[in-house]
Amino acid sequence: MGILQNIKTYHSKEPTVVTIGTFDGVHVGHQKIIKRLVGTGIKSDLKSVILTFFPHPRMVLQKDTSIKLINTIDERSDILNSLGLDFLLVKKFTKAFSRLSAEDFVKKILVDKLNAKKVIIGYDHRFGRNRNADIEDLKLFGETYGFEVEEISAKDIDDVAVSSTKIRTALNDGDIVKANIFLGYHFVLNGVVTKGKGLGKQLGFPTANIKIEEDYKLIPKYGSYIVSSILHEQLVYGMMNIGVNPTVNGEKESIEVHFFDFDKDIYNKKIQINLLDRIRDEQKFESVDALKNQLNMDKKTSLDFIKTLKF
Repeated sequence: MGILQNIKTYHSKEPTVVTIGTFDGVHVGHQKIIKRLVGTGIKSDLKSVILTFFPHPRMVLQKDTSIKLINTIDERSDILNSLGLDFLLVKKFTKAFSRLSAEDFVKKILVDKLNAKKVIIGYDHRFGRNRNADIEDLKLFGETYGFEVEEISAKDIDDVAVSSTKIRTALNDGDIVKANIFLGYHFVLNGVVTKGKGLGKQLGFPTANIKIEEDYKLIPKYGSYIVSSILHEQLVYGMMNIGVNPTVNGEKESIEVHFFDFDKDIYNKKIQINLLDRIRDEQKFESVDALKNQLNMDKKTSLDFIKTLKF
């Protein structure tokens, strides 16, 4: 797959089939649409293209810094890369771009740049300045500019919308199992391993502190989770705490992972954490010894869970 960050770098003249959207989460509903896109491309001898936008339009138009996304743009690209697409085009969303008229968007981007011969789009899709054009307008533009419009039904679109809402709700509730079912893969956190205060090591549970650079990334509910990661080309399991460490009077949010049977140096390395299941809520214990006892129980819970996994 070709991942292009700027539409100006796309120079292919091959005819394409295109779909458009943010595809946050690239969940099972999205995957159904993408499989349709890729299948159409193969059947019709067209290159399959997803046109997506970043930053999220709400971040630009509404200055909404509270919006949290299931994937970072890099995570989204990696997942899409596994689905058989020919091209993912990430279009930088700006206020100037939002003012582009519907016809200019169709002519300059879909036709002149992407050479679209087919556009697969939701029945309720709106586009152009002030989002004043709909799928019927797109069909008329298709007749003018020589491309076909295939409509995604209300049911399929509702499945996508419901899945996105349910995933965000599940993550905010700490229900990682439900979120993973809707995603069709494990929810991930990507970040750089940084040095912490060394409190975990003092308790006999040394941790890797994960710093996530993207402030728009959705972080699940505080608590302890069972996780896995690929470190030095090795599958490693562990348990992760998200929270403020109230037992030791912590105040700042942290993400800390204790890996089982792993002691290689990973400081300053960027790693991906896969969230498998949830153990419990974060809680304040009456003493450090009580916390240590709970960590030992959490480890047993994690190892028992790992034994149930099918390899």
